[in-house]
Amino acid sequence: MALNVNVELLTELVTPSLDQSRAFGFLGPGPIAPHIAHALGFVEALVFFRPGLSDPGKSFVDLGAGGGLPGLVAALALPQSNWLYLDVNVRRTEFLTACVETLGIADRIEIRCERAELTGQNPHYRERFDGLLARGFAGPPVTAECGAPLLLLGGLFVVSEPPEQVDRWPEDGISQVGLRRVSSLNDIHRFFVAEKAAATPLNFPRRVGIPEKRPLF
Repeated sequence: MALNVNVELLTELVTPSLDQSRAFGFLGPGPIAPHIAHALGFVEALVFFRPGLSDPGKSFVDLGAGGGLPGLVAALALPQSNWLYLDVNVRRTEFLTACVETLGIADRIEIRCERAELTGQNPHYRERFDGLLARGFAGPPVTAECGAPLLLLGGLFVVSEPPEQVDRWPEDGISQVGLRRVSSLNDIHRFFVAEKAAATPLNFPRRVGIPEKRPLF
């Protein structure tokens, strides 16, 4: 299913926020347009594999929302969606709070400054979201362990991948937290896509810092 987005209008709306993000050091160098295109790639992956995720009222989480990518772009591309932007950095979450107010989308965005290990064990957020996006949050074992508990059964897990052709997501590793590979999309932008195929065991995510110290795979 093709994503029906007015890219020119979206770019006009979000560019001032991304310029500010860069000024604060939250966004890397280079033109803004490729960053927006990459963010839209996440949304295209969601609706390609689950066309119903473009329906009104679906809920998503941007894991490590950082400087607003892909979350700000994705929320504009899916104008009737609800979001949790999760980040541990106070400056970044304060920046995101200002951005969503400026963009007029604050009524459907929750911004939470907290470690993902804690959010994943919170009953209010656990197995609640239809989709999860992650761009540079952490390595695959940490991203899988911290992200999978937030997804409801059948939810999609979409992670930006580096350009090298290396499989970083072993099936026996991701299955420990209930994920099953759907596809790796290989085009201009690379994404790993998995689905929540089984409930995540209650002991995941482990205590703060443990996923990184003792990775699952």
